Amino acid sequence: MFEMFEKYKIFFEKYISLNFIEWSLLKSKLQVVNYQKGDIILRFGSVCPQLFFINSGLARGYLIDEQGKDYTWGLFFNDANAQMHNIFVTDYDSFLHQQPSQIEIEALEECELLSIDHRDLQYLYNKLKKGERFGRLMAESAYSYLHRYIIDRQTKSASQRFKEFVERNPHLLDKVPQYHIATFLGITPQHLSRLKKEYKINKCE
Repeated sequence: MFEMFEKYKIFFEKYISLNFIEWSLLKSKLQVVNYQKGDIILRFGSVCPQLFFINSGLARGYLIDEQGKDYTWGLFFNDANAQMHNIFVTDYDSFLHQQPSQIEIEALEECELLSIDHRDLQYLYNKLKKGERFGRLMAESAYSYLHRYIIDRQTKSASQRFKEFVERNPHLLDKVPQYHIATFLGITPQHLSRLKKEYKINKCE
């Protein structure tokens, strides 16, 4: 049980230190939740009631258009390169405002998550000034990520977006289905296949 909460504590304290009492209060509001590969963590149209921290595994958030086609919005994982927007599995807007989600989230692998209810998080914000500060940092990180994501999609070439994706998350290239990566980068699966082939050739040279 200690290991289940340790990753969360280490990540939290990268930004804000906690004393024993503060950590004990935060830990008391966390629950361990497990999902199998293919499970839906959050359904489109439902209100996101919990904020999930990913201990292990891999998940995908995606949008569905009017024709039923899905587009990858985000990939969630926990490793040395992960940031707040990778580690916290949620539709942040739905969670904050308790409104129906426009995103569906599925487990691409078996996932172990730590969850906290919206009500409990508000309680912690009221009780812990450090908790409120962490929430602000999360909001700033989410905004910054979306800001960069939109600008990159508008200004960078497909090869640039692919190169940066591989540099930041090389382990995802063979773990995430090609179609999901392609829609995340805003390119066709065929174009992604060519970019992957070029990447592997250059890597071997």
